[in-house]
Amino acid sequence: MNRWASNTLPITLLFLTVVNAQSICFAGSSTPQQTQQSKNQTKAAESSLTGCVDEQDGRYVLVDDRTLTPIASLEADGFPTEGFAKHMGHKVTVRGTSSSGTGRPVFKVRKVDMVSETCAPQHQ
Repeated sequence: MNRWASNTLPITLLFLTVVNAQSICFAGSSTPQQTQQSKNQTKAAESSLTGCVDEQDGRYVLVDDRTLTPIASLEADGFPTEGFAKHMGHKVTVRGTSSSGTGRPVFKVRKVDMVSETCAPQHQ
């Protein structure tokens, strides 16, 4: 083997190893643009509803404060379902995601903000 070939072989192998390692690292990571798109999709899916917390047929529901008709079934997301009990009869704003199904929509609640301790329309 000539002297040039024997000197460049270790350098060539080192270069190929580094290139392969970078390719592997980049293959599993997301770009800043992909990460931002994921955050925007999550934010777009989140919404809020305002009404009164009630319990019907063993499930917590959000009802319209004027007509007392159900708006959505409530499901806790990130806290125990029993957390809704302390808001029974209160007017609240719930934040989370909504999914439609058969019957009324189901609202997966991540946060509950109390608007009023009573379930009554707010006078402007």
